[in-house]
Amino acid sequence: MLTAIVGVNWGDEGKGRMVDLLSQSYDIVCRYQGGNNAGHTVVNERGKFILNLLPSGILRSETVNVMGQGMVIDLEHLFHEIERLREAGIAISPQNLKISSRATICLPYHKLLDCLEEDRLAGKKFGSTRRGIAPVYADKYYKKTLRMGDLLTPDTLAEKMEGFVQWKNLTVEKGYGHAPIDAQEMVQWLRRYGLPLQDYICDTTAYLNREIDNGKSILFEAQLGALRDIDFGIYPYTSSSSVIAAYATIGTGIPNRTLDETIGIIKAYSSCVGEGPFTCELFGEEASRLREAGGEYGAATGRPRRVGGFDVVASRYGVMVQGATSLALTKLDVLGSYEKIPVCVAYELDGRRVEDFPVGDALERAMPIYEYLPGFCCDISGCRTREELPQAVLDYVAFIECAVHCPVRYLSVGPGREQYVQL
Repeated sequence: MLTAIVGVNWGDEGKGRMVDLLSQSYDIVCRYQGGNNAGHTVVNERGKFILNLLPSGILRSETVNVMGQGMVIDLEHLFHEIERLREAGIAISPQNLKISSRATICLPYHKLLDCLEEDRLAGKKFGSTRRGIAPVYADKYYKKTLRMGDLLTPDTLAEKMEGFVQWKNLTVEKGYGHAPIDAQEMVQWLRRYGLPLQDYICDTTAYLNREIDNGKSILFEAQLGALRDIDFGIYPYTSSSSVIAAYATIGTGIPNRTLDETIGIIKAYSSCVGEGPFTCELFGEEASRLREAGGEYGAATGRPRRVGGFDVVASRYGVMVQGATSLALTKLDVLGSYEKIPVCVAYELDGRRVEDFPVGDALERAMPIYEYLPGFCCDISGCRTREELPQAVLDYVAFIECAVHCPVRYLSVGPGREQYVQL
């Protein structure tokens, strides 16, 4: 069984929590794109963990975790993320963590360039996390980056880095007027944080194909959501990689394989970190109430998330481009105190009601059309079966299923690993 777990909206839907839950039924968990520009929060019996680079399956000792070739890896961040987990008692070894030799290395100067450009843009910035993601993906397609496999031949690092830095300083020094990058410092950084990872680097294409042939099941994990996809998202306020499920097998190095199932993760309301159009956004006291109730602050950045009611238009579009076969509805318990639940059922665009997700400048002009559904006014965090859920909860779930044309299979009723209901 090959299953992808993907975000339907702007990211931060709770994918890490669902991967942690569902990984118990899979042999391997693969991350297939992105870097440490997003965070997955997982709460289990050992505590609360925020993962930026490692697949969420790393918290299960029996699960093998793969960092795919579609990722961009900040070696320093990964080094310390592994260190923190080990301090918390999580065992990590080449037996349960494998890193693609084709994955791209995110260097310190990529982060520098990210910051320099965001500062230059000032009021017109894209809302970057300043972790070097866009610059390193750009360099990947320039074919001027190091890959994880290069760490296996450390004697060649200095020569390769000298050429890259000479090219990069044309932008850093002569473009932005910043002090030049030092090639030797980059090599020292690579050796300090990269060489300890050598035993984890392997040909994951060969490994995964072999394991599939042996009957092993794989869970594919992405970061962010459909609306942050480089092609299908709210461009240019997107990530720099493809987060959609169709990229899962490509980003893990097995394009010869096909997904069996795609589980879309979707919140019971809407949230968004960063810049760009967010049509359903609520403001003032209504927004503050929802943000505090849901603890809506970025796992990677700590930034307050923008919030709104469930967005039917954006969610139906996200379900479609992800090809979701079923949904997991998260943070339903957050709405427990609401007598009336705000739902964005359509957009108003240039005086017209629209129900298809707009593209480009049209999305900037769209305004929300809100309706209010009956709330359930109770604590559902202790519910574990469908029969224990109030009828108002089931009615809200049925509304969402009908609105986005996809069945809901899981309901998250709390942050803990076992706080869910399977429908």
